[in-house]
Amino acid sequence: MTTLQQIPESLQWNGEILNILDQTKLPLEIVYIEATSLQDVREAIVKLQVRGAPAIGLAAAYGLYLGVRDIETDKVEEFREQSRRFADELISARPTAVNLAWAVEKLLQLSLDAQSVAEAKFIIIEEAIKLHLADEATCKEIGENALTLLHDGAAVLTHCNAGSIATSRYGTALAPLHLAKEKGWEISAFATETRPVFQGARLTSWELKQSGIPVTLLTDNMVGYLLQNKKVDAIIVGADRITANGDTANKIGTLQLAILANYYQIPFYVAAPLSTIDVSIETGKEIVIEQRDRSEVTNIGDLQIAPDGIDVLNPAFDVTPNELITAIITEKGIVTSNYRETFLRWGNEE
Repeated sequence: MTTLQQIPESLQWNGEILNILDQTKLPLEIVYIEATSLQDVREAIVKLQVRGAPAIGLAAAYGLYLGVRDIETDKVEEFREQSRRFADELISARPTAVNLAWAVEKLLQLSLDAQSVAEAKFIIIEEAIKLHLADEATCKEIGENALTLLHDGAAVLTHCNAGSIATSRYGTALAPLHLAKEKGWEISAFATETRPVFQGARLTSWELKQSGIPVTLLTDNMVGYLLQNKKVDAIIVGADRITANGDTANKIGTLQLAILANYYQIPFYVAAPLSTIDVSIETGKEIVIEQRDRSEVTNIGDLQIAPDGIDVLNPAFDVTPNELITAIITEKGIVTSNYRETFLRWGNEE
């Protein structure tokens, strides 16, 4: 049986090229894109070929290096100006996911200590690799913390894909499921298909099946029936941005799950690294929500399912207010209240 260790990595860096697992081809094909430029990486982010907040951040870190390595100037200030433009170009690819901006801003800040252009380039790639390696440890810590909220035999509902292929390994929301499997627990999952581009059907169900975790797929509008009629012990989702007060932006459809969980008194957990928390924003009302192409709604692949010219609403994310969240699970620990104070304290400990 396939195990987590055999699930393809979302990103592979070989020193010159960033190989990106094309998640639009899953589950039917395992195909890697060879990204040799910043534009290659940005396009992969926009097209959802790489997706999941942590993986997007890591890809952007490598993408920044792919951009700056070809800067020919020897003047440090000129290099910094061009680097800033490259960073802004990457950040604009997906404005809601804070990990992307966090990663490239971190690399830019660290490169300010460089005394030469060559040193700045070295710092950027060195730190990108460090972020990549650190993400696996972070995800495992998130999973271990989340596991304390579950039990052997638990059934967990998840939405979209916050798994191994959305990170460097383990995932965020799926990390406790993978760790439970490694411990020998009997644990199972329900996965929503996640319209409009089916990350749950194509990716989560595939990933869990690869790891030998029993998974049941359902359409997004079946969740009410599921919670009313089946045993679900917890709902765990990932996040693309968490504000200072704990409001959480995640894949569209998350809010309705939280409302239903509240009605049926089922714990609703958000699992995310500290890099997803944005204390510069107080509430979810301030989050910019990405609006995506209408064709994702009017078409399934190449098949058109809606009339020509129909008006379309296609927000990529919605915001779940903190009062509907039972707990936010990070690598530092689990928080259920006093979000701002806790987030600031954890941030200062970094």
